[in-house]
Amino acid sequence: MANIKVNNLIRFYTLMLLSTGPKHGYEVIKNLESHLERKVSASQIYPFLELLKKNGYVEEKKSGAREKKVYSLTASGRSFVKGLLSRFGGLIDIAVESKLNVCSCGCEIYKGGYESVVNGKKRLFCCRHCADSFKRE
Repeated sequence: MANIKVNNLIRFYTLMLLSTGPKHGYEVIKNLESHLERKVSASQIYPFLELLKKNGYVEEKKSGAREKKVYSLTASGRSFVKGLLSRFGGLIDIAVESKLNVCSCGCEIYKGGYESVVNGKKRLFCCRHCADSFKRE
């Protein structure tokens, strides 16, 4: 199998989308446009999907009345994506780290959490139980 270069965000994000489940090409394009907030051309997606298919990372099935092509990762494709995430893990950590908050119990909170006012100051906790525990100290 050829060494497939994932050298831009569109290719990387396409693989991430496929890792969440089967998608047809148009769905991939619309997801990319929504998340990247820019126009994505079919000429950027379909040749890449064909390359992935040719190398055994993606399988294609026809679905629906219009027989749209639905693409899904094969076992080799999932392994390929896992390898990418492993290689890019440090970059992902850097991107996520700036968005983390730390609860008083020490756990890290990426999204959500429980806000509570302690000594007149709004604080973020991972849950209500930690907030109550912190107030009792």
